[in-house]
Amino acid sequence: MKNKKIADIPAVPAVLFSIISVQGGAAIAKGIFPILGATSTSALRIVLAALILCLVNRPNVRNLSAAQWKTVALYGLTLGAMNVVFYMAIARIPLGLGVALEFIGPLVLALAGSKRLTDVLWAILAGAGIALIAPWHNNGLNVTGMLLALLAGVFWVGYILMGGRVSKMMDGGKAVTIGMFFASMVILPIAIGDGLITHLKPSLLLLGFALALLSSAIPFSLEMIALKKIPAKTFSVLMSLEPAAAAISGLIFLHEYLTLYEWLAIALIIIASVGATLSAKAKQAVAAEV
Repeated sequence: MKNKKIADIPAVPAVLFSIISVQGGAAIAKGIFPILGATSTSALRIVLAALILCLVNRPNVRNLSAAQWKTVALYGLTLGAMNVVFYMAIARIPLGLGVALEFIGPLVLALAGSKRLTDVLWAILAGAGIALIAPWHNNGLNVTGMLLALLAGVFWVGYILMGGRVSKMMDGGKAVTIGMFFASMVILPIAIGDGLITHLKPSLLLLGFALALLSSAIPFSLEMIALKKIPAKTFSVLMSLEPAAAAISGLIFLHEYLTLYEWLAIALIIIASVGATLSAKAKQAVAAEV
């Protein structure tokens, strides 16, 4: 009954709650970076999230077909790569900028093959906002961090596509849980290789638990619910709220102050996201009438 109530959450609120959760978790993660580094912090997050989800969902894997195993494995591996690369990026550049650059991947997905003028308009507005947030002319930015953020965006596209596919093949809770274990397989070897995971202390486990809930267990479950109810392209444009949430989270928790242009960028991104949401509702209403 509890899982049914969770599954009944509407798609748009699920995405919004997911965004807030992720960016709050990202602020916590940046606080751990000086001790564990980006890769070990990512490993702490993913492994703990996998254990939490396993205890909550207790997935039955005996009846999974070969096709389901293959799809959920690709989903999890993509998820793991996306997370570790993104943490490596925001260890070098501000959180808001990292998310803005990462979002270029889903934005390209949103634009690809679109046949509706309104969809293109919302994507263009989101792109304009990202252009204002991302100061390409600033040579003082860490180039490696920017490239890593762009690479994380490529993995994000894969996560959206694979998430949409796996959500139609099995229960969302089961898919996320199994996917997180495959993600752990990506991240743990990297974390062990950098050696900083040996700095993990019991005092950091509480922060790690909060990080796992906010950045992985909660948002990925909510996103799986949303991906079952809305198209991947609509999901991608809705996720344009990520840079805005990241910038606000950075301001509140990390004291990363914003310029006037960055606030304007946030406004454009929010307008694009609201427009995409209204457009999605309009299309659903037309489909219902037909």
